[in-house]
Amino acid sequence: MIDSRGNIFSSGNYVFNEKEEFFQTLYQNQIIKIERIVSEGHSSPPGFWYDQDVYEWVLLIQGNAKLRFYDEDEVVNLNPGDYLLIGPHQKHRVEETASDMETIWLAIFFK
Repeated sequence: MIDSRGNIFSSGNYVFNEKEEFFQTLYQNQIIKIERIVSEGHSSPPGFWYDQDVYEWVLLIQGNAKLRFYDEDEVVNLNPGDYLLIGPHQKHRVEETASDMETIWLAIFFK
């Protein structure tokens, strides 16, 4: 069931495990998917790269994160208020997220 009302900062009923972030679909149809992601000291597994068929626009709301793109040497640092558009098949990974607090992302996926 998709949540039609809520609070982006709500802790909800999720429990972290040490390997996976929390993903919550806030809205989805055939054109767009809006997702809340909550991380706490998470990173992509070694050697793993996201390779998506769609655009991903991401806004970091709380905490901080470091992203790496497959074809770039520099790490992208994200702080609250920073947003980024990731193109289809632009391979990327989460290098790290804040370990002392929740990092909250808003991700919008579209074609």
